[in-house]
Parts: sequence; structure tokens; C-alpha cells
Amino acid sequence: MSSYKLSCTLSGHEMDVRAVAAAIHPDGAIVTGSRDRTTRLWVPQGDGKSYQEGHCMSGHSNFISAICIMPPSDKYPNGLIVTGSNDNNINAYSLESPLPVFTLEGHANTVCTLAAGKFGTLLSGSWDTTAKVWLNQRNVMTLKGHEAAVWAVALMPTQGLMLTGSADKNIKLWRAGKCERTFTGHSDCVRALAILSEIEFLSASNDTTVRRWLTTGECTHQYHGHTNFIYSISVLPNGQDFVTSGEDRTVRVWQGGENTQTLTLPAQSVWCVTTLINGDIVTGSSDGMARVYTSNPDRVGSSEALDLYNKQLASFTMPAKAQAFGGIKMEDLPGKKDLDKPGTRDGQTKLVRNGDIVEAFSWSAADGEWTKIGDVVGDTDSEARPSTSRVMYEGKEYDYVFDVDIEEGKAPLKLPYNISDDPWRAAQTFIHKHDLSQYYLEQVANFIVDNTKGVTLGGPPVVDAVDPFTGAGRYIPGSTADPNLPQIGSGGSGPSDPFTGGSRYMPAAMGASGAAPQVQTGVQQPAVNNHTPSNPFFPKTSIVRFDTANPQAMLGKVKEFNDIIDASMQMNEETFGILQSFVNVTGDGTQGDSPTSQQLDVLWRLLQWPTDKVFPAIDILRLAIRHPAVNQHYCNTKDGEEFLSHLLGLASPSSPPANRMLVFRTLCNTFAQQDGRQLMATKMDNILSTVSESVAIKNKNMNIAMATLLLNFAVELHTSNDVEAKSQCLSVVSTMVASEPDAEASFRLLVAMGTLMTGDDNSVAIVRSLDVLAYVSKLAASKEPAKVRDCAKLVAQMLN
Repeated sequence: MSSYKLSCTLSGHEMDVRAVAAAIHPDGAIVTGSRDRTTRLWVPQGDGKSYQEGHCMSGHSNFISAICIMPPSDKYPNGLIVTGSNDNNINAYSLESPLPVFTLEGHANTVCTLAAGKFGTLLSGSWDTTAKVWLNQRNVMTLKGHEAAVWAVALMPTQGLMLTGSADKNIKLWRAGKCERTFTGHSDCVRALAILSEIEFLSASNDTTVRRWLTTGECTHQYHGHTNFIYSISVLPNGQDFVTSGEDRTVRVWQGGENTQTLTLPAQSVWCVTTLINGDIVTGSSDGMARVYTSNPDRVGSSEALDLYNKQLASFTMPAKAQAFGGIKMEDLPGKKDLDKPGTRDGQTKLVRNGDIVEAFSWSAADGEWTKIGDVVGDTDSEARPSTSRVMYEGKEYDYVFDVDIEEGKAPLKLPYNISDDPWRAAQTFIHKHDLSQYYLEQVANFIVDNTKGVTLGGPPVVDAVDPFTGAGRYIPGSTADPNLPQIGSGGSGPSDPFTGGSRYMPAAMGASGAAPQVQTGVQQPAVNNHTPSNPFFPKTSIVRFDTANPQAMLGKVKEFNDIIDASMQMNEETFGILQSFVNVTGDGTQGDSPTSQQLDVLWRLLQWPTDKVFPAIDILRLAIRHPAVNQHYCNTKDGEEFLSHLLGLASPSSPPANRMLVFRTLCNTFAQQDGRQLMATKMDNILSTVSESVAIKNKNMNIAMATLLLNFAVELHTSNDVEAKSQCLSVVSTMVASEPDAEASFRLLVAMGTLMTGDDNSVAIVRSLDVLAYVSKLAASKEPAKVRDCAKLVAQMLN
């Protein structure tokens, strides 16, 4: 593989570029976020090696610290650009406006990391020591357990697992809102996470190492190469190799477990790095630039761009302390003749004396030469000047108010300090207030210590204590225990099945039926008073189907429409006879005889009829899909996606209400066989999105069909640990409950809610966050039907 070289520089931000991400739309585009409080979209140009700013987004009141891209959805077909900020908020942007389409509020401090998952799930981490799960613009879960800032979050591709990395040096694995495992090994703040597979991930730390982990807890490898904090990590398109960036001015390429290339940048802090689908690398750094590096010779920058880049590298001045060069005597350094000797590894740094100047060079293994990366300058003792008298500042009295010169030509910044303060905490507060680089933390903290004349500050240091923001200091923030959520179980016996009893809904020519709930025993039941009926309602353990029908009436309607439909779509008598045979074979949904391929083809052709004539065909499918052979034919992994896509198209907002109702009933019956259940689980996001589009429609039969569909999803998810899927389902259920449908639909929604909450504290917390208790309480206060009232009372008890 060729070595990486500069492709282009993205110039436009006015301050540090703190976050970068690969955009979904347009293809190949890049998103950058900066301390200048803007987020910018860069669109690739026709030459393949340049970008143009295509969109600038604003709306945060402080610097951008994280970016992620939400995948496309029905509402946002181009996805969303999501940003986290020092203003504690999360903004989501589309490409249609420079202002956010929505803002998420809930964190108590900087949102410094974001990750997007399936079903529209968003995971955020913050300096407030928590991570939060967001769904449909609501905080559905808060992950508590870290003792310091959560600097990194990631979502595993399956199993509903989430990862968080913290300044407390630990990584935690979460499932359904509970910490399942804590990974220890890093000796400093964990700054970044990257997923390799369903069972492996990488972590990067301020301790200068990268670690490779199994989700079972084992650290299988450590990678050494960086000489300072590692801020960011990103996996290359092959899924195994990766790149890292950090405070040592470098981006390092890791291939086959080795540091195969080191790219030095003309900036002190390389805050972030990401990879593009074409294998290129994008960086953001403290000089306000984003840069693209490529290993493809066709995308390497022009000779003029490379010359300018090398000049910027050579002219960069590096504080000796920042580069760990302090204490070296000028006379002990070799001269430039020493550069005739080759380096021993890629990225090796060498200092040489050139007259009165100390120059730094980096060895490029790919080019076989030393490249100048800057001049080394010593520390100065005039970077800050203390005020020696006790003074008032911003209405408060302090022991010290230091003047700190950060930038030449600008007024010094004020740093107030009392001897009872922790110097590291004071330094961190100062850096946050003035939007300064994290690079200054140690300098400012040590300056405070050096200039307070040996006074003991903030009490004795605590062994292994860490600064909540960088993991480097002496501060332990206060923390609270997780709130105790009630343990909800199920059980008890009760009256006849509410789905098949006298109060069930029986539409004309169509009915709903299902087996009685299988009541579990030996499980703690929700505490109820003596006047509350026992719980015959949930958890529901069997799906509810729409079985009853009049096949002859369906065939009669097909024949009626066949006589008036376009001639190209009409059936002849022979074809109609094939359809009749199909209905006779599959109408009762039992194993029986299997339909022929010719019969299945006739039904599929019938489903292509115009939207105003197709509803009897959908109704025939509703009955047939229960048959094992029909279910397997349409729902298998090869054909299922096309089948479901066509079916959901028949339930689009432009489709007649009868079509939509019958599609939802058909989807309910699709759960009858394993292939159907698997298809429904795989495409749950698309299905629930279609349901959401119909929630506002006040149609009794359609509402019952949708509520039943949600109930069947709840039955399937009840024993699952997929918290994202449960959150998505509960969100749609809650939205529909709030729309106040008729009694039967409300009842089925309540059972769905209760089924998902039973035995799952996390689901209880999610429903609480969705603010539906008022609607549930209203149903609990109703007089009739009794089953709605009694079921609502049980749900309300779980939420109180």
C-alpha cells in the first residue's frame, strides 16, 4: 500500500477544528466542527482532490466538540448532521437550513462525544459524567456509573450493546441501561473508542496507548507509538487497520498491528481524525485547518500544495516542554550532519543543532528521509504575571488574580484563584471559560502551583484521583448513585382473555382473534391494593392475528374490479380459477397443502393493481401470509425486502385508508411464522415509520390494526435485550396513546406498554421519560370499558 500524502487543506474555520466526520450526502463530503462555533460541510470537486465549502451551520453558543451523522430516515432522507457543544446542547442540522432543525437539552456540561445507531438512536457523552440515549428527540435513558467525564461513546453493531470511555480511566459496556462489564487497564483518561466487529473494539487514551479489546473483557493487544495524549481514533475501510491522532502533532497509520506511517502536522494538537470510504484520512487541528491525506497517487495534492505544506512544517515552532524536550543542553545536541544516518522507525524524532537554533526532524520510512517539522523553543518565565494583592474580580474577592498572556498583541486574561482552590480545577475552569486549547492545562496549573509560594492548596492529594476532564489531575467530582427503579414482574391469574372475550373488536367480514395470555408464575407481581383486579393483561406472550374473513366476498370483489380494470391487467377465467384454488389452499392458514408457484405468481400480479382496486388482493394476502409456505415465499431473506417495500408502499399516506388498514392487518399476521417474524424484526424501523405516519388519522379500524401491530412487536421484544428496538417501539406506542384513539386501540396499546415494561426497569424509565402518564391516568379514571380501565390502572402503577 502506498504511503499517505497531503491531498488538500480545507481552510475556512477561524479557530481549532475539534471534530470531523464523513458525511452521507453528498457522496464523499466531509463535515467539520470548530471552536469558532460553526459546523461546515465540504463538498468534493470534480478533480477528486479538492473540496469546496457547501454549507455552514450555526446555532451553538460555544465551541463545537463532537460531530456524528444520523443515517437517512423517511423524514430526513439525507440524514442529519448532529453536533455536541460546550454549551451543553446537541443540535441536529439538515442541508436545507444553516440553523438546527431541533436541539436536545439535558446534559449539565459539555457534550464531547456522539454516536449514531439504528432506529434513529443517538448516544451522547458529557463532562457531566453521564451518557444519554436519545430517541425521537427525547432522552430515553441516562447511563450513570463513571466518576469523571465521559469522553467517548460507541454503539456495537448488534445485541443492543453500548460502550463509554471516561476520564476515570475505565471503559464500560452497557446493555438495556445497565453496566454489564467494566474494562480496566488504561492508566489515564480514555479519549476515543472505535468498533472493529460485533465482539471487538479499540480504545485510545491519554496514556499514549491504543488497546484492542474483546467484549468479554480481555485486552488482546496494546499499540505503542504516540508520545503524548491520543485524542481520536478511526477504523480504515478494511475494518481492521486504523488511524489515530493526538497532542504529539501526529496522525499515525496502524496496519497489521504496526505503526506503518507517521504524519506530522504543522499544529500542536491534532484533535480529531476520521476515515472516508475511499480510504482517505481527514484531520482537524489547532491551527484551524482540516486536512485530507490520501494513499491514492491520483488524489495527492499538487507540487505547489506539498511545498507549502512542507514549509509550514519546517517553520513551526514547538515549545520544548510540550514536546518533552526540556532539559536538553544545546551543546549536547548533534549537528545537521547527524541527519545522514537513517532513522530506526517511521515517525522517529531527532533534534539537531543548527547554529543557535534547535531544529526537529521526523523520519519518513516511506520516503527514506528526514523531514523538518519545526524549531524547538525553550519555556519562558514571563507567560503569566500574578497580581500580588488580594483583589475584587467580578464581584468576588480572591487571594490572587493572575494576568495570563495567551496571544501576543491582545490583553491578558484574568485568572482568579483562592488558596483553598484546586489548581488543576482552576486551570480547567479558566481554559473552558476562554475556549482555550487543552494543551495549556498543565502549563496553567503548574504556573498556579509555582506562583502561590508553596501554600498547600485544596488539601492533600488523593492517590489515583483524576481530573474529571483530562484524567490528569487531583480532582474527584461528587457523584450520586443510580436511582432505584422498581422491579416489575408478571403473574397471577384472572378472567378470560381480553382479546377474544366479549369486548373484542369484530369488524364486518373481518375479525381479530388470538390465544389467551400465557401467565407466568413464580414472578413477582406489581404491588396492587385489594381493590385492584389481578393482571390478566400483560405480559402478552402470543401474537394477536386478524383471522376471520369471508373469502367468497373477497373473490367476488376481485371479479368485480377485474371487469373494469385496464385490459392489460385483467385476469382470464383460467387465472381466476388459479386464484380461487389458492384461496382454498391457504385461506385457513394451516400447514395443509402448499400453494403452487403459479398460484403465488397470480397473487403477486394481483398486488400490482391500482391503489383504488388492490384492497381485496391485500385482504387475500392477509389470510394467506399465515400459511407456512406463503410466509416463507414472501418473507425469506432473499425476497423479503422487496415484498415488504411493496407492501409498505400500499400503506403510504397517499394510499386509501382501506389499503392502509389491511396492510397493517397483514403485517400483524406476518408474525405467524418464523420467516415473517425475522423480516419484521429486521425492518422494524421502516414499519414503525409507516405506522407513525398514520397515527394522526382518526379511523377506528386502522387504529386497532396499528395498535395490534405494535402489540405484536412488544410480544416479540419482551424477552429481548435490544434496548434500541424497545425504545423505538415504546416511542410509537406512547405517541399513539397520546393521540387518544378509541377504546380497543387504547387497550392494545396499554398491553403493549405493559408487556415491554414487565421485568424491564429500563423500559419503565423510557416510558416515564415519554410523558404519557397523564393519558394513562385518564384511561384509568374511565368507567367503561372495564378492561381498559383496569389495564390502565396497572400500567399507571408501574409508572408511579
